Amino acid sequence: MKLIARGAEAVIMLDEGEIIKKRIKKNYRIPLIDLKLRKKRTKREARLLSIARQHGIPTPFVRDVIPEEFTIRISYIEGETLRDIVEKLKNIKEIFHEVGNLAGKMHSGNVIHGDLTTSNMILSKGRIYLIDFGLGEINESIEAKGTDILVFKKSVRSTHFEHEEEIFDAFFRGYLESFPSGSKVIERLKLMERRGRYFSER
Repeated sequence: MKLIARGAEAVIMLDEGEIIKKRIKKNYRIPLIDLKLRKKRTKREARLLSIARQHGIPTPFVRDVIPEEFTIRISYIEGETLRDIVEKLKNIKEIFHEVGNLAGKMHSGNVIHGDLTTSNMILSKGRIYLIDFGLGEINESIEAKGTDILVFKKSVRSTHFEHEEEIFDAFFRGYLESFPSGSKVIERLKLMERRGRYFSER
């Protein structure tokens, strides 16, 4: 078993071609609350991965869920994160048009990713997979969907600022193609961004 990553919420290990994600204990929480939260979030993430697939989003397959051990076992997607390869992409508009298309499909099913960044998008054999739904939820509100895209925009601006204009243009075209009523989400997003600028200037 090989350690792949250690984050604030979980450790990720590779075991015989499968990923094992185990949520770690938070010492600042009351122990009983910590147990309940980790168990709940483990089950929720597995469910979201499955629901996202039902809406046409390529995600890892859930192999097993062990809530009592705060663990999910999922298929390993061999590839590179978009975060690591944006600078090398020759078809950047095509790739992010597809990212937008996937985000639109996801939101049309009221699935909120929660951490929609290029670190959680893997390009594998010409196909884009969304991973790590650990902060996700089912939420039909426009605000939640707007927040999802706001996270994406902030991550692009901080990591891929040299390409942000073409990335955003391609992303929003793809988003609206698969989710026409997403125009309401985009309007809310603009409002959220204006609100953010207002408070940052005060």
